This record gives sequence, structure tokens and C-alpha cells, in this order.
Amino acid sequence: MTTATPDVRRLVLVTGPAGAGRASAIRALEDLGYEAIDNMPLRLIPALLENPIPDKPVALGIDPRNRDFSVASVMDTLGRISAVQGLVPELLYLDCRTDVLLNRFSETRRRHPLAEADRVEAGIQRELELLAPLKSCADILIDTSDLNVHQLRAEVEHWFSKGDHSQLAVSVQSFSYKRGLPRAVDMVFDCRFLRNPFWEPSLRASTGQDTAVRDYIRTDPRAKEFETKLADMMFWLLPAYLAEGKSHLSVALGCTGGQHRSVAMAETLGAALADAGWQVSIRHRELDRHKRKEA
Repeated sequence: MTTATPDVRRLVLVTGPAGAGRASAIRALEDLGYEAIDNMPLRLIPALLENPIPDKPVALGIDPRNRDFSVASVMDTLGRISAVQGLVPELLYLDCRTDVLLNRFSETRRRHPLAEADRVEAGIQRELELLAPLKSCADILIDTSDLNVHQLRAEVEHWFSKGDHSQLAVSVQSFSYKRGLPRAVDMVFDCRFLRNPFWEPSLRASTGQDTAVRDYIRTDPRAKEFETKLADMMFWLLPAYLAEGKSHLSVALGCTGGQHRSVAMAETLGAALADAGWQVSIRHRELDRHKRKEA
């Protein structure tokens, strides 16, 4: 993906299944200073490109319900944008698990746009199959399954804020292997070989964000060496990714429950990268999920 410069404008096409948060992402981009248009018919984009390039980035929400929508037409539109000097096209895909989409439609009692009668699940499945080719070629994929609207806004701000686009943005997250690998990550590291604080009764209810948990993990003679080697590898790789033109990198660290070891290692790695001057965001998938349940 080409990295934008001050003389080049980003044009982001935003799509994904109904209920995944496209409208919220568009509003977040608008608040970031993007000229945002939701539910933009694909047939009108060529006319938009014929006008002078705007002096700010553009975000266009693409709705699969539009009658002119097809995967081929979206890919053709991205090609047309690429041919316009001064514009850098990006495809942002908002993904979401089927069970979460079904729950969101049930809570709002909305009718799915592609569902026949009340068969919401069938409509969701039909739309996910329609969009699968776009998901596979998206420049940026944000899985909103475990995100509330504020966390989605933070993710959008992380990837699309109009800061220094010559910098590589790094996302570090922790997760539980019991709940599956996180989607759309570039690297995954397994922390399950480290000493597990879960088996220490006084630490079981704590998390890897607590000093006592981190100190306990570091009693494992392999922990410090793992921290050092992981950070050294990232310090070696990040300049190479930046030179290659990559603007986003997502790193995930997992353990059994996603509460202790992976959280501690993600915090440590994120802090090391930030101290070295890299743009870093840290997220803990399972801790965030528990907070939402308690709320």
C-alpha cells in the first residue's frame, strides 16, 4: 500500500456487512477532517474524480445494498482512483462475526437489507459471501466483533489520523487462544510457555497490567530473554517494513486466558517500541470484553 505524503490525498472506500459499524467509521473519519460521504453510489465516483482534487482526504461509504454494487465495480473504482495523480486509494473493510451481527440486529429489531422476510441470519450469510473477495484484498481490516462504538472510533483514529504518514503505526494486542486467533494481524507470538500466574491464588484475579503479575512472570528465567529478543526482532523488522512502504503493522501475543502472560508481554513490548519512538497502540481483547460485560 502506498504511503500518503503532503502532496498526495488519501481516498478511503469504507465497506463491510450491515451492522459492522460502517456509519460509525464514516463519522469518525469526518471528525478527523476527511470529506466524508456515506452510501455513495459507485456510478457517481468517476464524476467526483473529474473535479479538482480536494485539499483534504476523502472517505466514501460503499453500501452493498446499492443497485450498482458489485465486487467488480468496486475493484474497477479502486483502479480508476489509482490512475488519478495525487490520490492514494485505500479499502477499509469493517468485519464482524456472524453471531455478533445477528445479536446486533436482534437488539435493534432492524430488518437485514438482504434478508427475505424475517430470516436475518440468511441475509447476513448472503452479504458476507458477497463481500468475501473485498475482505481478502482490503488494505485495512478492522474486526468490530469485540468493539464498542468508542473503541471503533479509536481504531479508526489510529489508522487514519492525519499525522506523519511517513511513520509506521504499530498495533500490539493480547488475546486468549481459547477464543481463537485475532483477525487481520501480521504477526502472532505464543506466550504460553511462560510461568502462568493463574496458578498463584493471590494473582488469579489480577491481570498482566499489574506489577505483581509482571514480577511473577519474570521469575521464569526465560521471560527476560523473550522480552529482549522479541523487542530486538521488532527493532530490526520495523525499519524494513517502513522502507518497503508499509504504514500499518499489527502484532498479537497470546496465552491461554488472555489475562496474564500475553497482557504483560504486550504491555512490555508496546512500552519498548514507544520508548524507541514508534507510534504504538495497545489493546487487550479479553480484558476489553470483560469490561463490557461488567458495564
